[in-house]
Amino acid sequence: MGSHLPGAVGVSRLSVYDTTAPDGLHGGTPHMHLTCSEGYVVLAGTGRVQTLSGEGYRETALTPGTVAWFRPGTIHRLVNDGGLRIVVLMQNSGLPEAGDAVLTFPSDVVGDPQAYRAAATLPGGADLAPAYRRRDLAVTGFLAMRAGGPEAFTAFCRAAAELVAPRLADWRQRWESGALEVALATGRQLDALGNGDLTHLAAGGIEVLPAPTESGRHGMCGLLDIYIP
Repeated sequence: MGSHLPGAVGVSRLSVYDTTAPDGLHGGTPHMHLTCSEGYVVLAGTGRVQTLSGEGYRETALTPGTVAWFRPGTIHRLVNDGGLRIVVLMQNSGLPEAGDAVLTFPSDVVGDPQAYRAAATLPGGADLAPAYRRRDLAVTGFLAMRAGGPEAFTAFCRAAAELVAPRLADWRQRWESGALEVALATGRQLDALGNGDLTHLAAGGIEVLPAPTESGRHGMCGLLDIYIP
């Protein structure tokens, strides 16, 4: 179990993009997770997270010390009003990295797997221009969805589910060996304690990541420093 962070969460440090999107705001790429909740711990700066879900549209202020989180099915977009830096906590570590995020491109792109893949894939390298182009296309689709009301949101959810359908078997395997296994281990420990078996207590200890495993990755919302056990 030592290979997982507590609860098998994913942890990264995020410096939110500060360049201008098509609507004049600075920030990241709106997207939705289909099976993972996501949380923010704000470290510095100010900003907002715009969310669109079955509850409708909402804008939540982010200041140092704020903790905010949202469930699967919540489209979210970070807006950077100045120096916004966040620690991001992701449920089901391994699933987001395996594609559990669908960007809010216009409907004709989201409805075409080949076009979606071409628009979503970054070429790599240090140049941020492709990440900004991807962000701008997703913001364009996000703004159209907001204007389209609940019907447009529902249509996006259907298209997103169709896009990820080929990956579900892989996601299930990652979940079973990650978050599910960690939860089941707690059950085994409870059973052991109930039987007077203290064996697992002898396996305690500390593990440390003194620095990010990878720094400066081009994420959807900004530059990511990622911690991978």
